[in-house]
Amino acid sequence: MQEEYKRKEERELIRKFEAFLKKKESYYFDEETYLRVINYYQNHEKYPQALRACEVGLEQFSFSIDLIMEMADVLVKLERHAEAIEKLEDALNFHPNDPEILIQKGTIHSLMSQYELAIESYERTLDFAEDKDEVYYSIGLAYQGMGNYEQAAENYKQAIEHNMLNENALYELAYCLDVTGELESSLDYYHKFIDQDPYSEYAWYNLGIVYNKLGKYEKAVDAYEFAVAIDDDFSSAHFNMGNAYMNLERFDKALNAYTKTMDIEGPTAETYCHIGAAYEKLQQYDLAVKNYQKATKLDQLYHEAWYGMGVCLSLQEKWYEAIHFLNKALKLDVENGVYWKAVADAEFRTGNIISAIDAYTEASEMDPENAQIWLDWSMVYFEQGDFEQAQEIIEDGLVECPDNANLYYQSVVYLIEGGKYKMAINRLETGLMLDFEAHVRLFDFFPKLQTQKALYQIIEQYRKNNR
Repeated sequence: MQEEYKRKEERELIRKFEAFLKKKESYYFDEETYLRVINYYQNHEKYPQALRACEVGLEQFSFSIDLIMEMADVLVKLERHAEAIEKLEDALNFHPNDPEILIQKGTIHSLMSQYELAIESYERTLDFAEDKDEVYYSIGLAYQGMGNYEQAAENYKQAIEHNMLNENALYELAYCLDVTGELESSLDYYHKFIDQDPYSEYAWYNLGIVYNKLGKYEKAVDAYEFAVAIDDDFSSAHFNMGNAYMNLERFDKALNAYTKTMDIEGPTAETYCHIGAAYEKLQQYDLAVKNYQKATKLDQLYHEAWYGMGVCLSLQEKWYEAIHFLNKALKLDVENGVYWKAVADAEFRTGNIISAIDAYTEASEMDPENAQIWLDWSMVYFEQGDFEQAQEIIEDGLVECPDNANLYYQSVVYLIEGGKYKMAINRLETGLMLDFEAHVRLFDFFPKLQTQKALYQIIEQYRKNNR
C-alpha cells in the first residue's frame, strides 16, 4: 500500500514538472524536488528528460553541487563524457577541494581511459575524504587500468591499511600480486596484520583469501577457522570457508559453512545457489534443485542458479527439462561459453543435432580454449559416422589448443576410422609426447583386439625410444 502511494506521488510530481515545462501551469520547485524528478527519470532510463530537469534546476540553483553532479552523471549516461568533465571543472572553480566532485571527475576520467588525470583527481581528495580506503582503491583501479600492477598493489595496500574490511581492495590486491608473481612472497605482508593483533578476525580472514588464491585450500580453511573462532558471526569467513571446502571436494563441510552463512545474514540468492552446488556435488539432486529454485525466487536474474538446475537435470538425464533451464541461464548471460556447451550437450542427447551444432559453434566462439567443447562437438559427427567432419572440428580445436593431448588422441581415432594411418601415427606420437598416460582413452574407441594390439605396439615402441 505504501509502495503504491509512493508511485502515485511520483507520477503526480512528474505530471506537475512536465506541465511546468510546457508553461501550462506555474509551480515552484525547490532543489530537493528537482533531485527527485531527476532521480525518477534516471531510474526509468529517460536520460534526455533527466538532462532537461538538470538544466532547468540549475537555472534556479546555479551553484548546487548536487544538481551539478547529477547533471554530470546524466551526461555520462548519454556518453557525453567531455561535457560532464567540463561541468565538474566549472564546479571546482567554486569548490576546489570538494572530494565528491573530484572523485566523480576521477571516475569519468577512468571511464575515458584517461588514467593519469583520474589519479590526479583522486589524489587531490586524500586530505579531505572521509573514506580514504575507497580513494586509494580507486587510485589502484586507475593504475591497474594502465597496466601498472605494482603501483596498483601499493594503493590497494594503502586502502587495506585504512580499512581491513575493504573486500574489493583485498581481492584486487591478490589479483595484482598474482599477476606480478608476488603473491607467495607477500604472505609476510598478510602475517604482519596477525603479528600486530593475533585476535583480529579480519587479519585471519585476509590471510585465508590469499591462501585460497594460491590454491592452498587447507591453509585457507585453517585461516578462516581462526577468523570464525574469534567471531562466530563472521559470515564472509564462513562463506569463503565453504568455497575452500568445495575446492577440497569436502562437500558436506562446504554445505555446513554455507548454511552457517545463511543463519547469520539471512537468505540470499548467492548463498542458496552455493548450497545448491554443494548438494549437487553430493549427488542429492532434488535438494540441489530446491535450493537453486529458492535462489531464483529471490533474484530471477541470478543466471548461475538457472544453470545449476539445468546441470542437475542433465545429470539425471532429464534432457528436455534441462534444456528449458539452461536456456533461461543463457538468456541472462548470452556470452557464456560454459552455458552454450551445456545447451549443446543436452540438445545432442535429445537428438536435436542441428540445435546442438549451432550451440557448439557459439560455445567455441565464446570459449575457444576449452578443449572439451571441440572434443564433444566432434563426437556429434563421429556418432553419425562422418569421420572427416569430426576430424575437421578437431583440427579447428588444435589451432586454439595446440598443447592439448586429448585432442591429438581424439584425432587418432578419427584418422584411423577414416583410413589415414600414417597421419594417425604422427598424431599418436605427439599425444604421447604431451601426456603419455592419457593414451588409455584410445582403447575405449577400439574394442577389436587386433586394433588394440597394433596401437599397443606403437605405444610400447615410443616408450622404449624415449626412456
